[in-house]
Amino acid sequence: MAYAKKAPRKNEAFDKFKKDLAAGTPGCAYIFYGEESYLREYYLDQLRKTLVPGGFEEFNYHRLEGKDLTVQTLVEAAEAMPMMAERTFIVVTDFDLFKLGEEQREKLIAFLEDLPPYCCVAFVYDTVEYKPNKTVKKLYKAVSEHVETVEFRAAENSDLVAWIARRFRALGKSIDRQTAEYLIFTCGGLMTGLVPEIAKIGAYAKGAAITKEDIDAVADPVLSSEVFRLSDAVLQGNYDQAASILGDLLKMQTEPIMILAALGSQLRRIYTARLAIDSGHDRYWLMELWEMKSDYPAKLLLAAAKRTNADWCADAVKMCQVLDRRMKSEKGIDAAGELKLLLVRLGARRV
Repeated sequence: MAYAKKAPRKNEAFDKFKKDLAAGTPGCAYIFYGEESYLREYYLDQLRKTLVPGGFEEFNYHRLEGKDLTVQTLVEAAEAMPMMAERTFIVVTDFDLFKLGEEQREKLIAFLEDLPPYCCVAFVYDTVEYKPNKTVKKLYKAVSEHVETVEFRAAENSDLVAWIARRFRALGKSIDRQTAEYLIFTCGGLMTGLVPEIAKIGAYAKGAAITKEDIDAVADPVLSSEVFRLSDAVLQGNYDQAASILGDLLKMQTEPIMILAALGSQLRRIYTARLAIDSGHDRYWLMELWEMKSDYPAKLLLAAAKRTNADWCADAVKMCQVLDRRMKSEKGIDAAGELKLLLVRLGARRV
């Protein structure tokens, strides 16, 4: 049975923010959060340029750190009148609004309800996770009514491929869609991590068109990509290559429990891909199941699953679960040695 491609999840707050920014009419208060820090920093900079005339940043642009910050300090910064500009801009980083004590909370509510119209404040969640707390009812209500909450998500695959092509064009290089998707698979789907990788690859590549070989030569793969290579080596019966990949991960001081977690997750995906093959489902079924933004990893999963069967996959997942429990419960366990032994056992049971 064929499944249609899943429509991208809407991000209405982000779309509204971009529209208001383009019109030169940004709001008075924002919460910025999300995994895509590259986009967040880009739009923070665009917001600053919109609000603060060049040369007057010292008077109209204020940056505050959340640690040890009091609402009173924030109020004082907000009450400072703009100089040679219509508005001031305050960026508050890692100030966890929903973890304030009662006194500070009440002051923050009053501040949000009476924010000066000549001021714009952005609460940026960078190293602190944004977790709104509905049990803090008055503050939650104030934030909902007076603050625009904008999530910076990882870009949709088509947008990311186009963005990668633009970055390489700026370096005098070209890249086709398939190679761009390989880059995303290898280095992850966040612009934040892709920016330095594109710079390295562009500097290294000798030809006008970027190739997979260029990427493999200089890019730093994310853990999920390396673990896919590891599992693929096991499925091909190439224990030496699997052991080499594991050895490289351990040399980079990747925690064994993290490697095991990534391997277990990958094997579960291969298991579902095998079940998809056995039940007549296609790659779009896998994309929906695992919320993939591209069919590239889905096709790789199906190719890997064709080398094995459901019984091997089920055993492999169970073996990872058993080792995970042991690593977390047994004292003095040789985690790296157990991972190597796991690879041997997986290879021995290979179909």
